[in-house]
Amino acid sequence: MTDAAYRVLARKYRPHRFDDLIGQEVLVRTLTNAFSSGRIAHAFLLTGIRGIGKTTTARIIARGLNCIGPDGMGSATTDPCGECPNCQMILQDRHVDVIEMDAASRTGVDDIREIIDTVRYAPTSARYKIYIIDEVHMLSKNAFNALLKTLEEPPAHVKFIFATTELRKIPITIISRCQRFDLKRIEIDALAAHLQAVCQKEAVAASPEALALIATAAEGSVRDSLSLLDQAIAMSTDEAGTVSIEELAVRSMLGMADKTRSFALLEHCFKGAAKEAIEMLRELYARGGDPLLLMGDLLEITHFITRVKLAAGLSDHVQYSDIEQQKARALAEKLSLPVLTRAWQMLLKGMQEIKIAPHPLAAAEMILVRLAHSSDLPSPEELIRKLEQDGGVVGGTSGSHSRSAGPSQPTVMQQAVQPQVISAAPISGNLALAAAHAPSKPAAVALAVEEAQPQPALVLNEFLDMLALFETKREPLLYSHLYNDVRLISFAQGRVVVRPINHIPTDFAARVSRYLSQWTGEKWLLTYGEEEGEPSLREQEAAAQRQRMAYAKSHPSVQKIMALFPDSEVVSVEPVSEETSEGEKQ
Repeated sequence: MTDAAYRVLARKYRPHRFDDLIGQEVLVRTLTNAFSSGRIAHAFLLTGIRGIGKTTTARIIARGLNCIGPDGMGSATTDPCGECPNCQMILQDRHVDVIEMDAASRTGVDDIREIIDTVRYAPTSARYKIYIIDEVHMLSKNAFNALLKTLEEPPAHVKFIFATTELRKIPITIISRCQRFDLKRIEIDALAAHLQAVCQKEAVAASPEALALIATAAEGSVRDSLSLLDQAIAMSTDEAGTVSIEELAVRSMLGMADKTRSFALLEHCFKGAAKEAIEMLRELYARGGDPLLLMGDLLEITHFITRVKLAAGLSDHVQYSDIEQQKARALAEKLSLPVLTRAWQMLLKGMQEIKIAPHPLAAAEMILVRLAHSSDLPSPEELIRKLEQDGGVVGGTSGSHSRSAGPSQPTVMQQAVQPQVISAAPISGNLALAAAHAPSKPAAVALAVEEAQPQPALVLNEFLDMLALFETKREPLLYSHLYNDVRLISFAQGRVVVRPINHIPTDFAARVSRYLSQWTGEKWLLTYGEEEGEPSLREQEAAAQRQRMAYAKSHPSVQKIMALFPDSEVVSVEPVSEETSEGEKQ
């Protein structure tokens, strides 16, 4: 086979049928039911990361809509025959009634007008005239406006299929007129199995560990995984033409270190052995390890050890061998959660430093030095105890923070400016502060168990009680929208009026109303208004956090700690409970 005839794996194994798609069961089931019942939408919107199969899925939909079967008598189907003229021409990208447009290069209103001017004409030979617009979010505002009316009331013979990686850049008026499908990332196990099947078809030997590494590096993208597999095959081919892909070769190709060596590197840091850690880092760098990827490995291992610390059952992971899992369990027994959390924060911050550092290796070495140095730093409790023994005053007058269920409850802003008790802990060379009795989010967001009195019926006295109900009922998406994306205009029994300030689902109001009515046993209605309304709860929390930061920086105990650690700074203020505060005093 000549070089000119070679097709990369990402093109060679592009799916041609819905059965070939992996990890998109929801999309396949929905379209199958829609096609079989004749409830086919006039516009589809496919979203997801790069290389997940958006354009490929759009072409499969186009083939299914126009397939006429081998006998020419078939109807729209999710199982296109691949033999009829329509299927063949769409597969070869030369069907006159299936128009593909790249919005990244054709963004203007004139390009959309070309589509609008041709939609009224019937298809030449197919059942439907189909417009596939890739990277649709790149269209200009005027182009979207020009498309809007046609998209709302298209002719019966026209179908639109949009693909995008940036859903937030598409106007909500466009999204609401499409049937939306979110193509999810492919799980590592499923992606590795797919790569194994491709290797079998290509007569390539590959170890499961090597394929798992490629699947991990692809981050859920099928196209990226096949591109990496192509590269691994090219690198692992010997003079006789035999291909055998091994884990070490893939690690070298990706600039990753051996996991066992990464575990040893992290152990040196936790032991405070900075010299040994730097020597091992330089050794891994000399072998081709990328400093950023090496720190990413340490970050990943730290997370894995923390999972093992929390629950022993979480140690079983496809990415780690039995020996590595044993090392993780041993480290989890020795290290406390505060130490692991501190290491995570330092590594995460260090990765940002590597990205902007003129010499990434030097930045990575400094990260290891900080990790090793922090291994023997005092705990927050020890630091507070030392300050107390030295005559420092930790604490202050604390205002009453009891809350009532009625309208007299203080607002988030009122709570933020009350005096607070301060404790401190050094993290990543900075100082992370905790403020007792100062809520990190509105006080009524969580329903306090001790305050929940038995009642014959569930009564919501205010908007925060309603929000807490969605948290208790485990509706995180609606809870997030209520907390972040709306401003309260009015709240009354059975009726809530809000003003959206960010993108929310089209059925948001209906779902909130339905759940409230179901949970309370009374009819509730959430509607939208045009008034400015109160700041959103997130905006209130941001203002409260600024108040807490200002108070913390001026507190005498904090200033004394800053004097002990001259290079420290106040980076955050976090709440501690009443019980924690009393326990520290004892």
